[in-house]
Amino acid sequence: MTSTAVNAYLTGNFAPIKEEIETEYLTVIGELPVELNGMFVRNGPNPQFTPLGNYHWFDGDGMLHGVEIRDGKAVYRNRYVRTRGFEIERSAGHGIWTGLLEVPQVENPHGPYKNTANTALIWHAGRQLALWEGGEPHEIRLPNLETVGPYTYGGKLASAFTAHPKVDAVTGEMMFFGYSPVTPPYLKYSVVSAAGALLSTVPIELPVGVMMHDFAVTEHYTLFMDLPLTFRPERMQQGEPAFAFEPERPSRFGILPRHGDNGAIRWFEAPACYVFHTLNAYEAGDEVVLLACRMNSTQVLGLAESPHDHRERGITDGRDDATCLHRWRFNLVTGTVQEEALDDAPCDFPRINEYLTGRQTQYGYTARLVLAPENESPLFDGLLKYNLATGESQAHEFGQGRYGGEAVFVPRPGATDEDDGWLLTFVHDSRESQSELVVINALDVTAPPIARLLIPQRVPYGFHGLWISHEQIAQRGETP
Repeated sequence: MTSTAVNAYLTGNFAPIKEEIETEYLTVIGELPVELNGMFVRNGPNPQFTPLGNYHWFDGDGMLHGVEIRDGKAVYRNRYVRTRGFEIERSAGHGIWTGLLEVPQVENPHGPYKNTANTALIWHAGRQLALWEGGEPHEIRLPNLETVGPYTYGGKLASAFTAHPKVDAVTGEMMFFGYSPVTPPYLKYSVVSAAGALLSTVPIELPVGVMMHDFAVTEHYTLFMDLPLTFRPERMQQGEPAFAFEPERPSRFGILPRHGDNGAIRWFEAPACYVFHTLNAYEAGDEVVLLACRMNSTQVLGLAESPHDHRERGITDGRDDATCLHRWRFNLVTGTVQEEALDDAPCDFPRINEYLTGRQTQYGYTARLVLAPENESPLFDGLLKYNLATGESQAHEFGQGRYGGEAVFVPRPGATDEDDGWLLTFVHDSRESQSELVVINALDVTAPPIARLLIPQRVPYGFHGLWISHEQIAQRGETP
């Protein structure tokens, strides 16, 4: 059993909470904009029982934290995502599954792994889904955050479902993929209509199974990242981790027409790297442009290279797994690739005004990562707003002892400027032991929050969130 005294992801504000609550109106410091009416929901890991084996942050049961805002007032509620695995363990009264850092439980009668639905959320065709990239999504009913159950598009879902699907706000289509680290062709790509019908699923051939967390879309294309965090069973047979970063293997970026298949994909090579999250992609003349948070390699699965390996590769600053915003240009005529760093500030969890997904944007927002040798787990001490046209950036500081995460951009109703809206994120004040939802004016990110909503219980650090307006909530999609 993992001790909370030794695992950084089970201590401090990473530690799970047990209570599911619903509050009266929250205390608001400042003033909520009258136009801000809807619900902010964020997903994240929260194990209901003491984990078995070596616990990783990615392993915990999904818990949703939601703040519903209406007419300048707000209420908070949190709920577990009640997956099959969650209910089996709840009935047993203890944990049954181990996690990513342990050998798969091939003899577990309930299956070798648990779909935790703990990573992200998507709203599409009148339905909110809680996502985990190893399995099917789970439908969540708003505003009470009730788990409806697994959602498989009427039984048509033929793959796992990425944590980062993309919705084209112009066409209404949603694109997603599912990867398998062990079963060729290793990748399947799907398109869902604006009405919520699964239109197509096509196989995409990869030379080896990889961990593929995110992808990107443009107006006409879909981009996949075949990066060298590979899964090789032969390593496991030799007593080594099956997942490993292979720095000698190039990164490959595949570009195919949105409704194309494996025969239409073009692959471009670039130096070895890893990307967890993309900011956006768009078309510019003969080029497809990708913006993403890039790292030279990754230690996310506990697979750190040795100091000798770092010295052999000329890495001396200890920042090989620091993520920084980069841009790639893929020329569809010449086949060339240009890669450049846009900043040297470590950051991740990039977001944009998502009404412009797949189109060129002027602004992007990331969470600023704290790099310190004593940090055993990721902490974010502020936000960065990037002007992608000028290369300039501005910072929003959470304040001393205050840490947060991904900020979701909420456009002001009727706004004509791309950045006219608000950034919403949970922040934890470690000195005051106080969790808050902060509302930041995206036009003036260097200023203090215009509103701070005090949450009456701790909100652990988590992953990804979204904003759903009351109009959207009222238009719940029909089951196909």
